[in-house]
Amino acid sequence: MKKGKRVFNGLALVKVLIYLFFALFLILPLLSVFLVSFTGQPVNLLGSLSDPAILSSTIEKFKGASLDAYQSIITSKGYFNSLVNSLQLAITVAVLVILICVPIAYGIARTTMPFKKTISALCTIPLIVPTFISAYAFILMFGRSGWVTAIYQKLGGDGMLIDPYSMAGIVIVQVFFFFPYALWPMVAAFKVSDITLEEASLNLGAKNWFTFIFVTFPLALPGIISSALLIFTVSFSDFGTPIILAPKALNLLVVEAYREIAGFYNWGGAAILTVVMVLVAAFFFWLQSLLTKGRNYGSVSGKPKIQRLNGHKGLTRVLSGYSFLIVFVPFLAMISIVIQSFATTWGKDFLPSGYTIKHYQTIFTSSLGNIQNSLILAFGALVLSVVIATFVSYFVVRQNSTKLDFVTNIPLIVPGIAFGIALIQTFNTAPLQLTGTALLLIIAYTIRRLPYMIRSTMGTMRAIKQDIEEAAINLGATPLTAAITIIGPLMLPGIAAGSLLVFITVIKETSISILIAPAEWAPMSLAIFQNILRGEYYTAAAMSVILVILVLILQAVANRVSKND
Repeated sequence: MKKGKRVFNGLALVKVLIYLFFALFLILPLLSVFLVSFTGQPVNLLGSLSDPAILSSTIEKFKGASLDAYQSIITSKGYFNSLVNSLQLAITVAVLVILICVPIAYGIARTTMPFKKTISALCTIPLIVPTFISAYAFILMFGRSGWVTAIYQKLGGDGMLIDPYSMAGIVIVQVFFFFPYALWPMVAAFKVSDITLEEASLNLGAKNWFTFIFVTFPLALPGIISSALLIFTVSFSDFGTPIILAPKALNLLVVEAYREIAGFYNWGGAAILTVVMVLVAAFFFWLQSLLTKGRNYGSVSGKPKIQRLNGHKGLTRVLSGYSFLIVFVPFLAMISIVIQSFATTWGKDFLPSGYTIKHYQTIFTSSLGNIQNSLILAFGALVLSVVIATFVSYFVVRQNSTKLDFVTNIPLIVPGIAFGIALIQTFNTAPLQLTGTALLLIIAYTIRRLPYMIRSTMGTMRAIKQDIEEAAINLGATPLTAAITIIGPLMLPGIAAGSLLVFITVIKETSISILIAPAEWAPMSLAIFQNILRGEYYTAAAMSVILVILVLILQAVANRVSKND
């Protein structure tokens, strides 16, 4: 009885609190936005539990519930077109990314391609750049006053080489800045497939191209399909690129959802678009898991430890040149941002008319608060993530809490703009009116990035033997004390790696920041976005450079931590 009481007062209580946290800030907002899609009006579930008047109003709203909002997806030309356009965009980007990445992945994994390390390093650039900054960079290059446009017109071209304010522009930006998400899984897929089958094909007289098409490619196909589904989900959920580049005539789901809630306060329209986004993302996330979970794509055992790489000079040089061409596009985009941040004026010419550092001086005098806000908010989300992830990993590994594991993975399938709308609809009224506060922003960051921290800490948790914990309990410590004082310190490597990943991704977060960040707590990402909308491009470029440098420093620290452990 005494032991059972100890467990309840310690770990069991923590477990209940974690469940309550996810129920209040994840499940309830998603449930609320789902109900609003039927009522067309805000539903205050929390208020209904504490105030009879609110409960009566909620009941009246439910009496008027209908499927009109769902019918509008089919009947409303705007809503239906936004869904179709979003699907077309995501499918197009996924297909193009796979076609672009296959040669690069093969070159890195299976050949002696020259400058392989340099190409691999350049492939990390798109990963550290927030999507709306990459969209802005393409405007600097291909916009009406872009330097690429200036070169194109001097060569005799008319208008713009590529119109960034179009579906094609959005596709190009997403392709060149999302391809690393597919590249590295595909590199792994090429590396793990059995090279002896290729050698057997070549020994039997097959040509290199024939062996690649009928042996190498099919062996890597599961990883390629998984990468395609991942890119589809990333593209479909992306908010930063469409909000900057999508013209008014081009309806996209994420943009329409933002406009409904931020521009028109149309709760019903925002809710139904949110539900559709979650359902589409969840379906493709489930499809990806279905193709990879519990499957073994190994071909033969006893694979040699050292694999002979393809050293054909013609092939490797072509692959190297092609790879440099692909990675050079995002590199030029970032160089354009850097040049813009130092320019006095820049437009209609290949280079700026002059250079200055006053844009950086402006940031450190008038926008220093935005930098501080980003660091404070990221640190707050980090502390909350560490506490929750540590205990979640403990419960999942030690107590096999599969339900808790499932709940903590839900944020992976919820687009940021959808989650932001759900939070606004849930916490904009009493009794828990958190909309417009830094606390809700920190909680939103935490839930969005918590799966990354949990995956990192869970791996470390599995490596810790249970007998160490049992020894502490046998010496009189409670399970909670043993978890905090014994298990916690042993999990520090996983916590450190996960912490840096959470911090980096929170610093870059766009959709949540734009939707729910209050003015006094505006982070750097929101300040850059607002500067772009106001036409303050030079200041936006300077702050973008500072944000990227900050992310680069954190990325370097993360690499150092991972190498040391």
